[in-house]
Amino acid sequence: MLEFAHIWAFFLLPLPLLVAWLAPPHRETLSAVRIPFFAQLAAALDQQPREGSVILNRRTLQIASAGLIWIFLIAGLARPQWVGPPVQNPEAARDIILAVDISGSMDRRDFASETSAPVQRLAAVKKVVSRFIDDRRDDRVGLIVFGTRPFMQVPLTQDLETAKTLLNSIEAGMAGPHTTLGDAIGLAIRIFETSEVEERLLILLTDGSDTGSRMTPLNAAEIARQNRVTIFTIGAGDPEAQGEDRVDFETLQRVASNTGGRFFTADNQQALEEVYNQIGGLVPRIVKTSSYRPRVNLVHWPAAAALVLGLLTYFILLITAHRRAA
Repeated sequence: MLEFAHIWAFFLLPLPLLVAWLAPPHRETLSAVRIPFFAQLAAALDQQPREGSVILNRRTLQIASAGLIWIFLIAGLARPQWVGPPVQNPEAARDIILAVDISGSMDRRDFASETSAPVQRLAAVKKVVSRFIDDRRDDRVGLIVFGTRPFMQVPLTQDLETAKTLLNSIEAGMAGPHTTLGDAIGLAIRIFETSEVEERLLILLTDGSDTGSRMTPLNAAEIARQNRVTIFTIGAGDPEAQGEDRVDFETLQRVASNTGGRFFTADNQQALEEVYNQIGGLVPRIVKTSSYRPRVNLVHWPAAAALVLGLLTYFILLITAHRRAA
């Protein structure tokens, strides 16, 4: 579809006619030589002397060419554009960060799987989280891994295939043997500070209790609440364990409730799958799209037409004048 950005330019089309009608004719004084026998010379040439000015008549080709060139110039001034059909552009409507505990205890093979043999805790988590990422097509997803220290494994992105690849590359114990829940929440808050979307969600999974964070999980949760971050917590592990291996269900529950989220428990792969399915149901996909029309500037076409027409007219008049002179 053809559009003109400056439609007002077409009001200038009658400007040459107004100038020709309203502007006074151009007058020019020329030098002349007086001769005493002017009357005899005029009679010899059979001419009748009279007063007045000489008006040069323009040819039809010149008038038509000038008119067309003026129209082309006005069309270029109006900035013609070719507007294509609308293009839908999906935008991220929500940012989700998945925080996964990869402390040494995640290497234990005590998670019952779909088969009879128990599997490694982290292997079960990676399998379930990968499926969860597959359903986040309209969200930006980030990944934090934490042990003794938290690390950003995947920044917020809509490249879900890369996110899954980097998720599958993590190993238990690679971030240290301890568990720093509070610091993991703090890192997520810092990442969310660069986000411009309103809905921010942190899904935190751990199989232990906080053992060395510089900020307690509850203090970090309060800061998250002030930054409009909702936290879903998952306690994955043996509730009967002792010491550092014991999952602090009470703290995880308070962290979730203080930020408007929910707390879940899972002690096998099937339960973990159900937990992430529940979270997916609580945070359904949000589809947000923006549309735009591609525009192609066509100013060069009327400008080129005016140039070609002007040169063509000039050469035709030049050739005609040479033929007459010959």
